[in-house]
Amino acid sequence: MISKGCEQCAMGGKMVLFVYGYCDQRDCFYCPLGENRKNVTDVYANERKVERDEDVIAEAKRMEALGTSITGGEPQEAMAKTTRYLRLLKEEFGEEHHTHLYTGITGGRENMRQLAEAGLDEIRFHPPLELWGEMHGTEWEDILYIAREEGLTPAFEIPGIRAEPEFLEFLDEGAAEFCNINEFEMSDGNYRRMQEAGYELQEGHMSAVEGSKDAAILEEMASHEKVYFCTSVFKDAAQHRNRLKRMARRVRREFDEVTDDGTLVYGKTYAPPERFEALGVPEEFYTVKTNHVEVAWWLLEEMVEAGDLDTGEIVEQYPTVNGTVVERTPVA
Repeated sequence: MISKGCEQCAMGGKMVLFVYGYCDQRDCFYCPLGENRKNVTDVYANERKVERDEDVIAEAKRMEALGTSITGGEPQEAMAKTTRYLRLLKEEFGEEHHTHLYTGITGGRENMRQLAEAGLDEIRFHPPLELWGEMHGTEWEDILYIAREEGLTPAFEIPGIRAEPEFLEFLDEGAAEFCNINEFEMSDGNYRRMQEAGYELQEGHMSAVEGSKDAAILEEMASHEKVYFCTSVFKDAAQHRNRLKRMARRVRREFDEVTDDGTLVYGKTYAPPERFEALGVPEEFYTVKTNHVEVAWWLLEEMVEAGDLDTGEIVEQYPTVNGTVVERTPVA
């Protein structure tokens, strides 16, 4: 089963809104949060640091976001901020802008009410690992029903550490709507702690942990109709890449080429703009910058080959606000 939030994510249509870097759950050795996001109060919309509310709206429009996933740290530890951004998004984009939130605490009825009133659609709980298998009769069971009573769709989102039948029981009992299992991964933020805990990378893989696709997880859990197993390859190849493609199509200039990876490719030269005017190059094929000219990459190659320009380079970069350059290829 794939939820609406996951469908939008697979399409690259979910903006990731990081609202708060602090979290009281300090013993999660597998927490993937990097040092630049841990224990900070900064807000990020995708990779854009948010200085004002307009930045959130601008980033959502930049990628033509269908919805937003809210994460941290722990968003429930910054309720005023979290609910403010939820209202902002719903007021700007309407009720059809789907929102879901990741949380590692129960929060209680008042938080569920505030989140629902602010416009949250779906809440995904991640209980601490040490409580797996022992949640019936606790606040973790109660919060599922409370969230539903307050108008939210309750669900679980857990890493593929081990098969745990209790999550399936909550699904069969109707307490949770679905359960997402993410392939267990190592990141820059948790690599050392994961190794200390005895985990290793899959051979030939950059992030997936050995055993995360264990038969017990796939057969006992992921085969359930309300369970979805999200692989690390899918997150990179589909979610992230599709989000970049959406953004690239939105921000590209007429002469930019959008690659299959969602990057933009164009040419760059330090020749004077007058050279382009003298050659009669149509204005839609180039843009004059402060100290250089950006031009269609194929046109740059043709002009250098014909001797109309001396040198240049083909630039490939991300369509994000910071525009990180992936590769530069000299043309001479």
